Amino acid sequence: MPDNNSKKKEQRQWRRMDLHIHTPASADYQQPDVSYLDALQEAERKGLEIIAFTDHNTVAGYAGMLEEIEELEMLERLERLRPQEKERLQEYRRLQEKILVLPGFEFTATLGFHILGIFSEKTTVRELEHILLDLNIAADRLDEGSTEVGATADVLTAYRAIDEAGGIVIAAHANSTHGVAMRGYGFGGQTKIAYTQDEHLHALEVTDLESKGQRTTPAFFSGSKPEYPRPMRCIQGSDNHRLTRDPRDKKSLGVGDRVTEVLLPEVSFQALREVFLSDDFTLTRPYRPERAPFDYVRAAREQGPSIVQSFHERMTRRGGRLYAVIADVVAFANTNGGTIYVGVGSNPRTPPTGIDNPKEAITILKAEIERKITPPLEVTIDVQQTEDKKVVRLAVPRGSDPPYAIEGSKIYVRQETETNLAVRDEIVQLVRRALPPAPPPEEEAPAEEEAAIEERPHLVEPPKTGVEIVETVERKGTLYHTMKDLRNGNEVRNVSRSSARRLWQYAITQKEQHPVQVEQVNWHGDIGLWKKKQRAGKVRYDFVQRDAEGQFHVYYGVTEEGLHGPWREFLEGE
Repeated sequence: MPDNNSKKKEQRQWRRMDLHIHTPASADYQQPDVSYLDALQEAERKGLEIIAFTDHNTVAGYAGMLEEIEELEMLERLERLRPQEKERLQEYRRLQEKILVLPGFEFTATLGFHILGIFSEKTTVRELEHILLDLNIAADRLDEGSTEVGATADVLTAYRAIDEAGGIVIAAHANSTHGVAMRGYGFGGQTKIAYTQDEHLHALEVTDLESKGQRTTPAFFSGSKPEYPRPMRCIQGSDNHRLTRDPRDKKSLGVGDRVTEVLLPEVSFQALREVFLSDDFTLTRPYRPERAPFDYVRAAREQGPSIVQSFHERMTRRGGRLYAVIADVVAFANTNGGTIYVGVGSNPRTPPTGIDNPKEAITILKAEIERKITPPLEVTIDVQQTEDKKVVRLAVPRGSDPPYAIEGSKIYVRQETETNLAVRDEIVQLVRRALPPAPPPEEEAPAEEEAAIEERPHLVEPPKTGVEIVETVERKGTLYHTMKDLRNGNEVRNVSRSSARRLWQYAITQKEQHPVQVEQVNWHGDIGLWKKKQRAGKVRYDFVQRDAEGQFHVYYGVTEEGLHGPWREFLEGE
C-alpha cells in the first residue's frame, strides 16, 4: 500500500514566494513613483505566485492597494470608469487571480530587531493596525512607514502576538543588520538563544541560504549546536526597497530578486502556514532560476554527520546495516531527534549509491520500527532525490517518553557523530527526563550565601561539546573515570579504558598516557589550546582551563559547534 503522506506530497507543487516586499509606503523606499500595480506586475514577471507587502511598522501599502481597487470598483458600479481606469481594474483582477497577495508588516522591536508578520488575505486592515497598536506603535505613526518608532514591544512579545493572531512569524534578515542572529552584536548568549528558539517563531529569513559549508546560518540552526537544539526553517526574501535591482548596487534588490519555493497542495494562506508550522524542512527551498533545484541531501552531506544527522549507504540485513539504521532511530529519539539518510554516504565527493526500490525500503523500515522499538515512536519517512539517485530520509523526533529501546532492552544514545549503547548513568538520566519536573524549592538561599556566590570570580563557561574527566579512582589496579558530557552536563561514572566508547577512550588514553604539559599550552588568559587534530572528518580540539583555585580542567574532543565566546579565538580565520 502506498504511504498516504507520500501520496499527498506527490500531489503538491513547488510555488515561488517572496514574503518580504516593501512598497512606497515604507519611508526608505527608493522609488516613490512606483505603484502597487507595478509591484504586482513585476512579481508576475518573476514568476511569483505568493507575495506579502511588509512595510515598516505599517500596513499602509497593502491598505493603499485595497483602497485603489475599491475606488475603481465603485466607479465601475456607477458606470463612470474611464478607459484607462477600466484597463487598470482589469489588470488588478487578472493579477489577483494569478498571485496571492498577503498583508503583513516588518515590525521594529526593542533594540531595533526586525520581525515579519504575515497574515491571511482575509485579515482586515483594522485588525492588523490593532496588532501594531498592541505592539506599542503610536497611533499617530501608523502611516509613517518608518523603521524608527520609539519604544516598542520586545522580540518575544512580538513573536507571541503575531502567532496568536494567526500570522506567520519570521525573523527578518536574521543573520544581517537588525537580525536576531546577527554575529558580533553585543547582547547576551541567552537572549540570542531565546530570540532564535522561541516556540512562536516559525522561520528565519537569511541571506546565505545557498551558501555551502558548516558556518552558514542554516547549518548553525540545524539543531547540532548545544545551545540551539531546535532546528529552524530558513528561507529567503528580497527585502526590496525598489521595483527592480539597482544596477549600481547589486545588494539593492528588486521584487522577486531573492525567492523561496514552497511545496503546496494549493495556493492559500492556510496551506502556507501549515508548512511553516511543520517540522519538514524539505517543503521550502531557495529558488534557482535556470539552475538545478536545491539538493537537500547534498547540503546535508556537506554539513556532515552530527548529533542530529547520520548517513547509511545501505540497509541490508546482512552485516547489520538495517540494525544500524534502527539503532540511529532510537539514539536520536533518546537524544535531540535528528535526520537519517539511507542510500548515501556522508562524503559529498563520493557518488550516492541510492535505493533501488524506495517504496519497499520504506515498508521494511516502518515494519522494523513498529516491531522492534518500544515505546511506540512516530517517524516520518519519505524519498529525496540527489544526483539522479533516490534516497530514503527518516525524520526522527526527540522522544517524549524515553528511554526508547530496541527489542525492549537495547538502549542507544547519540554522542556527536556516534551512536552508542547507553550506560547505566545515561539510562537513569533518560528516565529522569520522562518524569514531571520537580516543584521549585520554597526556601531561598541565605543572604550571606548569595553574596558569596556573587563574589566568585567570573569564569569563562566551558565549551559545549567534548568531554571532561572530572574524577579518576583506582580499584584493584584498574583506573575508573567519571566522564562529563560537556553538551548536556551529564556524568557517567565507572568508565575504564576497555569499556569506553570512542571519544571517551581517546580522552582516557590522553589522560593516562599523554597528560597535559601546562607550559606547552597556547594560553589566552586562563583558557588554552593543548592539541588540535582531524578526527572522524572534523577538527577536534583539546582545551585546558585554569579555575579560580588554580586547578586545571581538560576538555577533550571539542568540535567547532561547541566553541563560544573567547573559545572561538582558537578558530582559524576568526
